[in-house]
Amino acid sequence: MDGEMDGAQENTTVNDQGESQPAAPGALLTLLDLAHRSRHVEQPVELDFLAVNGSHALAPYRQAALWFEERGVCALSGVVQIEANAPYVQWLAPLCAQLAQAPAGPVDIGALPAGLRAGWAEWLPAYPLWLPLAAPAGHMPDGGSGGILLARDLPWMEHELSMLREWSDILAHAYAARAPRRRWSAAALGAAFKRRRRHERDLALPWWRKRGWQAAGVALLVLCFPVRLTILAPGELVPANPAAIRSPLDGVIAQFHVKPNQGVAAGQPLFDFDQAELESRALVGGQALSTAEAEYRQALQQALSDGKSKAMLATLQGKIEERRAEAAFLRGQLERARVVAPRAGIALFDDPSEWSGRPVATGERIMRIAAPGDIEMEVWLGVADAIPLAAGAPASLYLAASPLDPVTARVRYMAYEAVARPDGSFAYRVRAVLDGASAHRVGLKGTAKLSGAWVPLAYWIMRRPLAAIRQFLGV
Repeated sequence: MDGEMDGAQENTTVNDQGESQPAAPGALLTLLDLAHRSRHVEQPVELDFLAVNGSHALAPYRQAALWFEERGVCALSGVVQIEANAPYVQWLAPLCAQLAQAPAGPVDIGALPAGLRAGWAEWLPAYPLWLPLAAPAGHMPDGGSGGILLARDLPWMEHELSMLREWSDILAHAYAARAPRRRWSAAALGAAFKRRRRHERDLALPWWRKRGWQAAGVALLVLCFPVRLTILAPGELVPANPAAIRSPLDGVIAQFHVKPNQGVAAGQPLFDFDQAELESRALVGGQALSTAEAEYRQALQQALSDGKSKAMLATLQGKIEERRAEAAFLRGQLERARVVAPRAGIALFDDPSEWSGRPVATGERIMRIAAPGDIEMEVWLGVADAIPLAAGAPASLYLAASPLDPVTARVRYMAYEAVARPDGSFAYRVRAVLDGASAHRVGLKGTAKLSGAWVPLAYWIMRRPLAAIRQFLGV
């Protein structure tokens, strides 16, 4: 009997006249129907419409509003399109934000701020009800909290409150199921941070237990972590000690006897100059010498009887020596018209067709002879990236032709002055000795990584921005 009486009391409520009223027998079926419809909506706007209009089937009310932290007031009962700048919507937004942390149940109007109480009689009935849409963190639309505000002219009954609480939980689950999972988005992180701040404020935690201070401490420790100051710059493999083959005279190259990257022996002919002009000049020089010698012999015979001719012998003797030196120089030029390799190695130069028939000046470099395996790294370090590099600092070259087989080396020297590059920029030349023998050939290019001293991670991150700021401000 006692159990039957308790069950009867659970299904009755008291109206505003003090009379007991039984709960609607179809309320549970209505709730099941609404839950089914919320699970099968096709568009999010349909779920919003169901929240503010379908709830009327569980309990009658005059006005309803749906609000989310990031979306604001997004649905109103009996309204198809919301005007965001309408006075009613502008008043509802701060009200719902104030109720966001309130539990489900009737709203105490007297506890609200004075600014919200002042316009209550103009916009809403006297009995409001707040139903928060609570869901796991990061699963609500746009990563924020939300809720439904219902208002009517009669007090809320207990059986209505129980049904509406269950309905709000169903709605929260429906929104969570349809919301995209953006755990690492900026909006989700911002909303999580705000929720954490509110939670810490409610619990009145000491400062060292607050998540913000803990995160700041961890960030400070990470920024103080020592790392290598590294710089990336273009680099290539070059011969370490090549023999430069330069033009021994002014002339035109006639032909090459070797091909690019061909191995040569010491004394092997490399290329020839056009000898036509040189041979002509040497022939003219020889003839001039013969003429001078004939004039000298003639003057010597006349000197036996003519004193004046005897005085000219010294002048003619000097002229002979001058012509002899000139002839010797021209013969030397003719001999130097064929250039030979000073030592064994590999001939490094451009396409021979680019040189053939081209006039060159004395001292102009034409090719280099490099010993096999005598390779080192050359890096061009930009002016803005010129970090201090001590001798022996580690360096690595990641070749474009072989990215999985980097070349390691140790810095040999860094130039004191920047030189102009073909692209118009200025850079410092850095040479590094390879740690061991390399199977890669000379001329391969890639990206070099130069490692300097150990610095805090904060300096590694802010070095370039700080340098740019100081150069801009001059402080």
